Amino acid sequence: MQIDNTLLEKLEKLSHLRIADSKKEEVMGQLTEILGYIDNLNELDTENLDAAFSTLEGGTPLREDIPREPNDIAKDILSHAPQSQDDFFIVPAIIE
Repeated sequence: MQIDNTLLEKLEKLSHLRIADSKKEEVMGQLTEILGYIDNLNELDTENLDAAFSTLEGGTPLREDIPREPNDIAKDILSHAPQSQDDFFIVPAIIE
């Protein structure tokens, strides 16, 4: 699939993005390359694959759930804040 100016303008409207005129040719080329790659993926035969197919035997490996020792990282970070209280930053209100 080839990206042209008409399609690029439609994509700009849908995404609420504005692409500079000097960059449009470059973006069209990049999008065309991406769509070409996706076309390659569409050629793969996935008819006989299960929806839960995984390349890992036995599923996703899980790490051992070991509790960590308490540390003072939060206190160290908050010590540099202009204002903090009860392990939280105090910032000016932005919503009235």
